[in-house]
Amino acid sequence: MDKQIDILIVGAGISGIGVATHLVRNSPNRSFTIIERRENVGGTWDLFNYPGIRSDSDMSTFGFNFKPWQEAKVLADGTSIKGYVSEVVDEYKLKEKILFKHRVLSANYDSSIKKWTVEIEDENQKIQTWQANFLIGCTGYYNHDRGYQPDFPGKESFKGEFVNPQFWPKNLDYQGKKVVIIGSGATAITLVPALAKGGASHVTMLQRSPTYIATIPSVDMVYDKMRKILPEDVAYKLTRARNIGMQRGIYALAEKQPKILRKLLLKSIELQLKGKVDMKHFTPNYNPWEQRLCVVPDGDLFKTLRSGKASVETDHIKKITETGIQLKSGKHLDADIIVSATGLEIQILGGVKGSVDGKPLDTSKHMLYQGVMVSDVPNMAMIIGYINASWTLKVDIAGQYISRLLNHMEKNGYDEVIAKGDASEMEDDTVMGSLTSGYVARAIDVMPKQGKHAPWKVTNNYLADRKELKNASFNDDVLQFSKRELDAVKKPKLVS
Repeated sequence: MDKQIDILIVGAGISGIGVATHLVRNSPNRSFTIIERRENVGGTWDLFNYPGIRSDSDMSTFGFNFKPWQEAKVLADGTSIKGYVSEVVDEYKLKEKILFKHRVLSANYDSSIKKWTVEIEDENQKIQTWQANFLIGCTGYYNHDRGYQPDFPGKESFKGEFVNPQFWPKNLDYQGKKVVIIGSGATAITLVPALAKGGASHVTMLQRSPTYIATIPSVDMVYDKMRKILPEDVAYKLTRARNIGMQRGIYALAEKQPKILRKLLLKSIELQLKGKVDMKHFTPNYNPWEQRLCVVPDGDLFKTLRSGKASVETDHIKKITETGIQLKSGKHLDADIIVSATGLEIQILGGVKGSVDGKPLDTSKHMLYQGVMVSDVPNMAMIIGYINASWTLKVDIAGQYISRLLNHMEKNGYDEVIAKGDASEMEDDTVMGSLTSGYVARAIDVMPKQGKHAPWKVTNNYLADRKELKNASFNDDVLQFSKRELDAVKKPKLVS
């Protein structure tokens, strides 16, 4: 072995840095190493560099629970978020624990020694073999090497530039150019005002179907005022609690009274468009939160559309032409640049080839225990954030739970823990729920499955999860612990 380590964290993005910090804070006797294939921390926020890149969650809940977000800006730009993550790295001295430009290729759990054997490609493209006691996947759920790209007929004939936002050209000149953005999700609605403001002659958002979009203030004035009279951490916690409550309230309204929420959302958009844009482009044929709800700061998208600098088309693509896009309706959209904001290619564990005793690991045939541990896979946890709230909320409570679990194993001398699955609990839906979004549908063959009941049921309810994970006992009928020197599985004692 080239190296023996205790805990291996894969990924130095929001999830990896968050989990690592909770280990530092709560499990000081456990050591860890973070493997990051990129040159910097930040994950998504280091990868994406398209104009206007920002969070689509408010920063009081997208920030970690242990570090206040110290700006009044509600939706932060990518650079600010990456800077925030870097501050956490510096404050908790994590940089010395990160190996940059290293990539995990494969990981096999060997039951005979109760360890993971991991193949890692270093910065010189040489393969190293490591052994780790515990593996934590913090890679998110999409492929960093390529985005989802539909096969558009005639694409090769286009004489202009065809761009994927995931790989935005550093020096792309769109000044005075006609830009067509294919898509209507968070990326597209961010790009439209950013490109229009940045000098494009005209920006067109081309969508197959409308998306629900809510306007929120760009600056949280209440938080800004509280920070001036209250301690920083108090103001942050109060704002965080308020926004969590609002998120849950809106989601609950969507579940119980979808017609009311639909009416409120559409009326808000209608008032902002002021008759300048046809409401058909913003009237979805599904209920709120059947697909992810998008947000825009200060209604910047609607202001841009009203100004005439941008427009929206709801249609299907017939083919790409030399000079733009031919729609099925017969209309042609002239374009110098086409941006394909068509979504993510779903991938689990960053493409790592996982196996247990040499048998390939197919994550789509497993569930998540407490939304954290992969069923029937020893000594492994996986971070998958919320679909209806900030990703980081799940990172925090999962990181604290993992720390408690590792402390419990250390205290009792356990080397292995397995969450034994129950095939009768497995449902067809994935842990991402029943959203009808394209990226969710594409996840069916890779994402762990939903369970019917606790502890296999992923609720996507932060408040319920926080209580459950904080109080969860390790003495149940699912978790099985053992020691290397013992073959028999031992049940743990109840821990207060």
